[in-house]
Amino acid sequence: MKYIAELREGERISEIYLCKTKQVAKTKMGKTYYSLALQDKSGMVDGKVWELSGGIDHFEALDYVKIDGDVTSFQNSPQVNIRRLRVARPGEYDPADYLPVSEKNVNVMYEELLGFIKAIKNAPLRALAGKFFLEDEAFIRSFKGHSAAKSVHHGFVGGLLEHTLSVMKLCDFYCGQYPLLKRDLLMGAALFHDIGKTRELSDFPENDYTDEGQLLGHIVIGTVMLDEKIREIPGFPAKLAAELKHCILAHHGEYEYGSPKKPALAEAMALNFADNLDAKMQTFKELFAGNTNNHGWLGFNRLLDSNVRMTSEW
Repeated sequence: MKYIAELREGERISEIYLCKTKQVAKTKMGKTYYSLALQDKSGMVDGKVWELSGGIDHFEALDYVKIDGDVTSFQNSPQVNIRRLRVARPGEYDPADYLPVSEKNVNVMYEELLGFIKAIKNAPLRALAGKFFLEDEAFIRSFKGHSAAKSVHHGFVGGLLEHTLSVMKLCDFYCGQYPLLKRDLLMGAALFHDIGKTRELSDFPENDYTDEGQLLGHIVIGTVMLDEKIREIPGFPAKLAAELKHCILAHHGEYEYGSPKKPALAEAMALNFADNLDAKMQTFKELFAGNTNNHGWLGFNRLLDSNVRMTSEW
């Protein structure tokens, strides 16, 4: 199989990819064409079907499609001009080849996350963590398999777990560096901060915003999920519940970034910085991984709000 990350300009290919999206568009001359996003586990590539007659069979988004085409370049990014296309038949492909997956072992990461939970000393908070990460099998399965975003960062199977664990490790360091931080509160907030993404985004291969996700967003959804479990624990401290929910509501830091609240607690501020740092470092990592042969400027990145390039070799 020729993975998308291996495609080079000038190649002629005959491969099966997942058609992530399909858009019907028109050229300036009014001619209809298809614009596709093709995906495998190594990445995504833009596909164009300029001629809709002849060898182009009917297909829809999220179909696995067998394509024949030529790899070209548009605005310094690979593009596949597709000459022939049909829906792939069962047995011609393995779905595991088409889902982006964490480079790290999901089960090993989850055991590490459980280790952080066991270290929580506050009994009600530890019980709350257990409600999600030890007892709720549907949640555990979803959390392990979910991405942390549709496309911005950690947009792969296991991405939500990988991001959450990274944020917890950063917060663990912060607690050692800044004794004013209440460790149990910060580590609990780091654990729960993105649980709403299990309902904001649909499962793979779709990995797109749900209606609930569009209407409410993961911050509000996660706070509601947290409140539902808190109500199952008799005598859960009201002040702890309010402070924990505040950390979740404020973890994007600013109103313009989707936070219903700005950080009012030191722990909420620390969580905001940890979340932001991990998201941005992963954005750099994914950006560089897709431009291994380009050591110049890579253009403007929306999340980083800057034109970026790789650091020079000294």
